[in-house]
Amino acid sequence: MVGTPDCSSDAQCHTLALGARPCGGPESYLAWSSGKTRQAELQALAERYKEERRAANAADGRASTCQYMMDPGVVCRAGTCQLGGDGILQAR
Repeated sequence: MVGTPDCSSDAQCHTLALGARPCGGPESYLAWSSGKTRQAELQALAERYKEERRAANAADGRASTCQYMMDPGVVCRAGTCQLGGDGILQAR
């Protein structure tokens, strides 16, 4: 649905949290462009995926490192929305 997140300015670039870690929070983030992708449809798919991952984690008794995946931010660089840093903050 996202394809290549083309952009002409930072204002078109957004991040979307994906999945669900067993300790909470998202598994990763996706860069997307509002100039190319419809937000409501994308968020609905992401929510469905998050619930599926939560159910799979619970059913399998999965555990994780409990690192919180911070939103890395996103910028328009070379005409494409690109994620910023690694987005990992150690749990305290």
